[in-house]
Amino acid sequence: MDWFTAPGYWLGRLVFQRALAGVYLFAFVAAALQFRALIGAHGMLPVPRYVRYVPFRRAPSLFQLRYSDRLFSGCAWAGAAVAAALAAGAGDLVPLGAAMGMWALLWLLYLSIVNVGQTWYSFGWESLLLEVGFLAVFLGNARIGPPVLVLWLLRWVVFRVEFGAGLIKMRGDSCWRDLTCLYYHHETQPMPGPLSWFFHHLPKPLHRVECAANHVTQLVVPVLLFTPQPVASYAAGIIVATQLWLVLSGNFAWLNWITITAALPAIDFTGLTGAPPPAAARAAPLWFVVLVCAVTVLVLVLSRHPVLNMVSRRQVMNRSFDSLHLVNTYGAFGTVGRIRDEVVVEGTAEPVPREDGQWREYGVKGKPGDLRNIPRQFAPYHLRLDWLMWFAALSPGYARDWFGPFVERLLAGDRDTLRLLRHNPFPDAPPLYVRARLYRYRFTTWRELRETGAWWHRTLLREYLPPTRLAEASWSEPE
Repeated sequence: MDWFTAPGYWLGRLVFQRALAGVYLFAFVAAALQFRALIGAHGMLPVPRYVRYVPFRRAPSLFQLRYSDRLFSGCAWAGAAVAAALAAGAGDLVPLGAAMGMWALLWLLYLSIVNVGQTWYSFGWESLLLEVGFLAVFLGNARIGPPVLVLWLLRWVVFRVEFGAGLIKMRGDSCWRDLTCLYYHHETQPMPGPLSWFFHHLPKPLHRVECAANHVTQLVVPVLLFTPQPVASYAAGIIVATQLWLVLSGNFAWLNWITITAALPAIDFTGLTGAPPPAAARAAPLWFVVLVCAVTVLVLVLSRHPVLNMVSRRQVMNRSFDSLHLVNTYGAFGTVGRIRDEVVVEGTAEPVPREDGQWREYGVKGKPGDLRNIPRQFAPYHLRLDWLMWFAALSPGYARDWFGPFVERLLAGDRDTLRLLRHNPFPDAPPLYVRARLYRYRFTTWRELRETGAWWHRTLLREYLPPTRLAEASWSEPE
């Protein structure tokens, strides 16, 4: 069946599989290290409570059948171990069926986590990892050539990621159309990186070039993925380069890395390097051919809703249309903020809280806090609390479900919650009161940085949560 495989793309498949396993590894490690405070049995949004009200058909997961923190931890670390093995090349050392089983296990374990993760796992890159991970099950290993149909399905994923994001920008904020969005974006993005301050201070004409290049990369280049080689390779290369630019300019968990990973199989590495395919590769077995054809038909059928969403004037971002996250719709930054507000959480040990009392600030890992701390690089690792704190500053409605439980755990000195923070100002005993205040943050200028050593400047806006003690730690939206 010469039509079924493309042996020349063996190197692209190898790079793709190693990179995807690496992304899976970050995802599982992040889940293992953060879940107890977020969704554990005693977490802010406990899985046992969630599965009591959400049926299996709406959120299929192994944890619908049974949950314990020990089981969740075991699944997360098992996923990390399998991902590490696949990153090291274990999938090419076993029979085809065994390799497919390893990839399927990763997909099943991570699906089980995402489907009970609630708000903490509501990001588009979760669905993107699951969609790409599902297709990886059917990409084969070194014993057969890469299936042509799956290679095209991966291009279809990249097309929807880029083209969908491009459309929602053009339909959304006017600053994308007048090429001014990047005047603000590097400063107001959810989690700036160590170079974001410098990106923000680039000349405005260069920001306009960035914006125009983004439109070309997202609205024109993805179409070229479906053209003959070498044009498709050039298109994939442009997408990879653009995603690396985004990696340098901010922290977006593994969104950029999984997009790069999915684009790699479109590059004809063999044509570029002249490396011959492995001699061990042979014809695909009939059962595998039938299975890949069936999966291709399934993906095409499920693509109906994402395509209708893309062409709709009411296009939405980051939506899954099936509970298995097999074919999804994507998009980012249809609206760009012009200002940056941050929720700063403080505690005091004083028995009577006073406005001018001794309040100590909790340090955070990724989002802005201390004015003299330059933003750090965390991506592709995902700091879920930091991301949700950014949303909480946009609107208290985004924090309705979890902010009260978060404050309760600070007042109780919960170790798992404190591990999510950069700095605990109460190492000996928890505070008696906790409050939250809303600040307006902005990057300092070159002159301010030289004079003060501060990367940020902030101004107090208002109270976000009044002083609260443990018996009172219930959350209601401020008026």
